[in-house]
Amino acid sequence: MKNNKKNFIIIILITAIILYFALKDNFAEKIKYLFSFDIKWLILSFILIITYWILKGLVLYYCTSKVKKDYPKNKGIKLMITTQFFHAITPFAAGGQPWQIYKLKKDGLSLGQATNIVIQDFIAYQIALIILGIIAITTNFIAHIFPSDSLLKKLVTIGFIINTLVIIVLFLVAFSKKWNKKLIDGSINILSKLKIIKDKEKYLQKSEKFIHSFHQSAIILFKDKINMFRIIFLNFIALTGQYLIPFTLLMGLGIYINPFIALITSAYVMLIGSMVPIPGGTGGLEFSFLSFFKTFVSEPKLTSIMIAWRIITYYFGILIGAIALNKKEET
Repeated sequence: MKNNKKNFIIIILITAIILYFALKDNFAEKIKYLFSFDIKWLILSFILIITYWILKGLVLYYCTSKVKKDYPKNKGIKLMITTQFFHAITPFAAGGQPWQIYKLKKDGLSLGQATNIVIQDFIAYQIALIILGIIAITTNFIAHIFPSDSLLKKLVTIGFIINTLVIIVLFLVAFSKKWNKKLIDGSINILSKLKIIKDKEKYLQKSEKFIHSFHQSAIILFKDKINMFRIIFLNFIALTGQYLIPFTLLMGLGIYINPFIALITSAYVMLIGSMVPIPGGTGGLEFSFLSFFKTFVSEPKLTSIMIAWRIITYYFGILIGAIALNKKEET
């Protein structure tokens, strides 16, 4: 709880700083544009982010139903909506996965099964992210959409490499029982030496059960190639819709841009934003959005579009996730 409050304070402070610098010049004009979006395109923007949550929820459902046949679709969707809250308030969106594991375990899955489902979901997401990143980098290499900028180019490259390494590590965790055992047992030994864990043998025995359960569920989940393709495809479609939100906002202010170019630009933005160690990638995402989309739209409209984009893709998720979370706790 203390960490959540601390993260909220960080989010509010950084958001306030960003808004100050974003709005301090031509304030009245930027506010005017912020309230001038064509309602049809604005509604479509919200539909796209809600569709993203639904598709991601279906991914959780398809993963979970492989080991728990009676797991309902609506439960997967609800879990993904509440996950948005924990994704948003933790650095690198790291709080979402533990929340999912906790909820899946409460629904009757073993710790190993729940962990494996979340890892499989994350692998599919990372693969879709990398595919879109490859498309973006290749397209820019051929078409030279963005002017040469050494800093941005380095940041995109670093973001792409980090996301690729994440996939490699996740596959090692999912498939290498020996590597997994060394990692978990090594962590237990370190925590024991630091006096954080008192009964080392008890935790080592628990780790044996966890590793066995984890890899048994991995066999079930990963051997189904059709399901793996399906969840990668759903992640790809979900991300594509999310990446098209800047296009709908540009259109909402009467600025036409090729939707494919908008998609490519968003992929670049997210490759940088995904490695910012602040809740919601706050600061990094705004910087990269302004840096890349300035190629197509000038101030003051650019700042207004960026603010609307962050409200829809980030702050709206915190609000709806918190409402869904509180509603769930009441029932």
